[in-house]
Amino acid sequence: MLTRSDTSKAAQKQRRVQRKVDARDRRSPKAKEPAAMQAGARRYPEPPFPKQHHPKPGQEWAIEPAPLYDAPFWQGSKKLDGKVALITGGDSGIGRAVAVLFAREGADVAIAYLSEDRDAETTKRAVEAEGRRCLALRGDVAKRAFCRKAVEQTVKALGGLDVLVNNAAFQIHSTDFADLTEEHFDTTLKTNLYGYFHMAQEAVPRMKPGSAIINTGSVTGIEGSKHLVDYSMTKGGIHAFTRALSGNLIGKGIRVNAVAPGPVWTPLNPSEKEAEDVAQFGAKTPMKRPAQPEEIAPAYVFLASPQCSSYITGEILPIVGGY
Repeated sequence: MLTRSDTSKAAQKQRRVQRKVDARDRRSPKAKEPAAMQAGARRYPEPPFPKQHHPKPGQEWAIEPAPLYDAPFWQGSKKLDGKVALITGGDSGIGRAVAVLFAREGADVAIAYLSEDRDAETTKRAVEAEGRRCLALRGDVAKRAFCRKAVEQTVKALGGLDVLVNNAAFQIHSTDFADLTEEHFDTTLKTNLYGYFHMAQEAVPRMKPGSAIINTGSVTGIEGSKHLVDYSMTKGGIHAFTRALSGNLIGKGIRVNAVAPGPVWTPLNPSEKEAEDVAQFGAKTPMKRPAQPEEIAPAYVFLASPQCSSYITGEILPIVGGY
């Protein structure tokens, strides 16, 4: 049994340790906030960015600095040779970067987009510069008829469908939950959930064993976001949809996975946040910056390629900058 003297000695020992640490702290200069992490093949933009706020659905050509999508150091190795991919939201952001890397890996690509004709044309030229065919399809993934048409036109023009990337999304904040209108909520769900469901259901009958579906989830679907209640809800739903559909399609030989990015510098956010918030976008991540689209796209190549991920289905791959 410890005596009063024993406990007093233990307390004195703790205070001696404390005094030494306190003295060291006084002598040491205050640690500087670490700089944004740069671990890629080239240096990526860091906050603060120019203050900007763009109208929906967002135009990549108008964003400053321009998102980086072309991955100049990525060397293709025929991981998707002879494949055909359909990418929703393929005109810009993650979708554009994925389209370029898919083409570099040997795939012909169809991109579906809402109304961003100028961005879609840029993506089309970038895919064709890789020596592959590109089909640009304008329409709303919230509408079943467009999803059916997009799949049919892809198969007709490019000769099949091996990879579906569900990536199109609608996101805009609502600071007070009471201000989240039914129109706002409905637009988010129709784009982010109905769009994925419609496109997958239309695509599956056209897909052969060995095909893949990749859904774009989000860190908000894992952690939630208090100002993005509806968006977080849909992204969590996409994660559940991925896991459930993967089990449903195992018998057909079709793999289903998702990528769950953290903040990425795309048209989605400068058209969602207020200008002051855009200037600091990504600054609160451990890496102190948002990802660029070309840093996310290799995950889609990995999940699309049967050479890389033939034994992977039903997985959610977070790419969140160190969270």
